[in-house]
Amino acid sequence: MTRFHTAGSSGPTASSTGLSRRGFLLGAVGTGLATTSLAACGSGGSGGGGGGKEIVFMNQSRGQAATLKKLAQQYTQQTGVKIRIDDVGPSDFLTKLQSSSQSRNMPDMYSAVDGHSMAPYYKAGWAMDLTDQLKGGWGETFRPATLKVTTFGADNPQHVKPGIYSAHWDTPALGVFVNAAMYKRAGLNPDQAPASMSEFIDQLRKIKKMGKGPFWFAASQTNQLIQSYGSNYMSDEELNATFLGKNSWKSEAWRKTLQLVVDLRDAGVIYNGSIPSGTGDNPNVEQAFFNTQGVAAIFDGTAAVGVGRATAPDFTDYRSFPLPKADDATQAPRMVGGAGKGAAVNPRSKNAANALKFLQWLTAPDQQKVFAEGVPLIPSARAVSLKTIPPQLAGIAAKISDIQLVQNQILEQVNTELKKGIQALVIKERSVDQVLGDLDAAQKSA
Repeated sequence: MTRFHTAGSSGPTASSTGLSRRGFLLGAVGTGLATTSLAACGSGGSGGGGGGKEIVFMNQSRGQAATLKKLAQQYTQQTGVKIRIDDVGPSDFLTKLQSSSQSRNMPDMYSAVDGHSMAPYYKAGWAMDLTDQLKGGWGETFRPATLKVTTFGADNPQHVKPGIYSAHWDTPALGVFVNAAMYKRAGLNPDQAPASMSEFIDQLRKIKKMGKGPFWFAASQTNQLIQSYGSNYMSDEELNATFLGKNSWKSEAWRKTLQLVVDLRDAGVIYNGSIPSGTGDNPNVEQAFFNTQGVAAIFDGTAAVGVGRATAPDFTDYRSFPLPKADDATQAPRMVGGAGKGAAVNPRSKNAANALKFLQWLTAPDQQKVFAEGVPLIPSARAVSLKTIPPQLAGIAAKISDIQLVQNQILEQVNTELKKGIQALVIKERSVDQVLGDLDAAQKSA
């Protein structure tokens, strides 16, 4: 299964690879979740959520919180069913979700972030399998890619029972966001995406000469950055084969892919000469772009626009475009994306049936239009026009059909090695070949 994750943005977003996730969002945090302990604590009991008509929704997203609450109030007015939004935020979400599972006090429904983090809960029975419900009219409202990338296939590395355990109102993608004013001061046109990676790096050099931070990305987003760039040299099938261990990481295609980090490093265009890590790494990147405006360009998910609107509403002069094409590309590059913000229903809750109805309502086209305009985001409902999205998302949205359809995602232990490896490349502690060897060894030991 592929999932987009927004590493602390709102997001996700999302898988740590494949079409993962987040961002818009925090994928590495899930490493500490022990599947066995979750499964053990999940046996028996009602699974929390309480009784009555109130539905508790544990929300991970910052950027979508206000719109989610607005819709929850509307649903209550229409149905009489009260919805309580528990706004946890990206930094504490997985910690609180794990604590809730261990105390058997899980919410009625909760944000579905990247596949790595969610897999233990799905395996432990904390999420309703929505496969049958999505076979009818409800499923037909979604873009086909959204359902494809949220499906756990029979061969998924997480060993989750095949099925669909979440429904999403967000079709995200990861790309580059640029500060338009900084670009103009450097004599650059922010409305015209660079035709190649070398052109982009040249633009960043001009930004640096102005005394501004050129380009930044978070450690938790490195897998999406690398997978995005890898599509210049590999088909979706070839990417998937690597993630399943059928193809070696020590290939010329992956060598060219990781060379991107070396090229950015040697050009001196990585802000501060390092990349942030930890649970707040992507929020730090977003703050540098939206709030302090100290960096001209970032790699992030589309959910970042919602974060920017929530935390820096006065800053709107920025643009987006897909990660620029490699100069020596052998494939047409495709963005990582597909399924962003959504929710899972706790089947053990006494309110499971009502929670499912709310999720079906929340993902209906009318409500997705509200999300698209209020957050904003790119809706997963086919009936919602992309004209509803703001100009800041237009560059990425124009290529939303060019997203990867990779069935599986990087194994967590390989992803951990990848993040360590990229950090080591940035500070010149390891070579590309050494990092590829580490990735191959991690894959084989899985």
